[in-house]
Amino acid sequence: MKYLVTGGAGFIGSAVVRHIINSTEHSVVVVDKLTYAGNLNSLADVSESERFAFVKADICDQEHITQVFSEHKPDIVMHLAAESHVDRSIDGPAEFIQTNIFGTYVMLDVARKYFNGLEEAQKRAFRFHHISTDEVYGDLDGTDDLFTEETSYSPSSPYSASKASSDHLVRAWNRTYGLPVVVTNCSNNYGPYHFPEKLIPLMILNALEGKALPVYGNGEQIRDWLYVEDHAEALFLVATNGKIGETYNIGGHNEVANIQVVRTICGLLEEIRPEKPAGVENYADLIEFVTDRPGHDVRYAIDAAKIEKDLGWTPKETFETGLRKTVEWYLANESWWTSVLDGSYARQRLGNENS
Repeated sequence: MKYLVTGGAGFIGSAVVRHIINSTEHSVVVVDKLTYAGNLNSLADVSESERFAFVKADICDQEHITQVFSEHKPDIVMHLAAESHVDRSIDGPAEFIQTNIFGTYVMLDVARKYFNGLEEAQKRAFRFHHISTDEVYGDLDGTDDLFTEETSYSPSSPYSASKASSDHLVRAWNRTYGLPVVVTNCSNNYGPYHFPEKLIPLMILNALEGKALPVYGNGEQIRDWLYVEDHAEALFLVATNGKIGETYNIGGHNEVANIQVVRTICGLLEEIRPEKPAGVENYADLIEFVTDRPGHDVRYAIDAAKIEKDLGWTPKETFETGLRKTVEWYLANESWWTSVLDGSYARQRLGNENS
C-alpha cells in the first residue's frame, strides 16, 4: 500500500511517517509545504528508505496536488497538514482559514476525482483519513464529562473553528459524493520532535536556558495528554482498518492540569539535569503566571472507548513514562532543537521541491 501523508514533516505527521516506514512494509509519500512547523530533520531517520518520497507542495495548490495524486497513485490519504497553534490563530486567523478550510477542500476535491477514476478493487481499498482535534468540541463544564464521537461542536478559537469546518467538509464529501472517509479527533500530543512554541517543549528548553516558564492564568486548565508515538500507531490503525464514515476519538487517558505538567517537567530536570543555568537554584523558581489567553478552554478529556472496542487500540505510555521519554529526548537531541531555535532548519525549505 502507498500512503500519502500531508503535513508529513510536522510533529504528528513525521511520527506517522516514521511509524509506517519503521514498522510496516508500506510506502509513504510526504506532501509538505515546509512552513515554520515543517522540519525535514524530523524525517532524517527514514528519508533514505526506498519506500519514502517527499514532495514540497502547498495543499491549497490544486494543480500541484492533482499532479501528486496522478504521479504517486496513493491507496490511502492521511491528511494532517494544518495550521495548529491557537495563539497564532488569534493573532492571524486568515492563514488558518486558508490552510485548514480551503486546503482541506482542495484535498477532498482532488481525492474525489482521483477516486472516481480508480478500478473497483482500488476503490474498495481507498481511504481518505482526516486527522483533527478535540478542540472542535469546545471545553467541558464538569469534572467527569468526556468528549465522545457524538459530542456537539462548539469551537472556541479561530484554530478550532477552522478545524471544525474542515471536519464538516470531510463528512459532507462522504455523504454527497461517496468519498470513503474516516475522521479522528485527538487530545493534546507531546513527545519527540515537537516544535518549541508548544507548552511541553517550550518549558523544557526555557528551563535549560534559565528563562521564565510562562503559565497562562492560574495554570489549572486541564488537558488529556497523548504521547505522539501512541497517536501515530492509532492513526495508522484507523487509516487501515477504520470503518468508512466513522469518527474515532483518540486520547491518552492522562488528564493533567497545565501547572502540574510544568512542575513535573521541573522535577524531571532536577533529577536528570541537576546542573542548572547560572542564577537558578530550582527549576520551579522559573515558573511565571501570565495573562490568560482569550477564550481559553478550561478542560478537555477524551472518551477513547470506541477505538479500543472497535480496533483494539490503547495507549502504551502513561503521562509519567511518556513525559520522561520526552525530556530525555530533548536532552539527547540538542542539535534538532537548536537548529529550530536559531532558524537554520529553515534553509531546507529552499531547493527541496522533490526528493
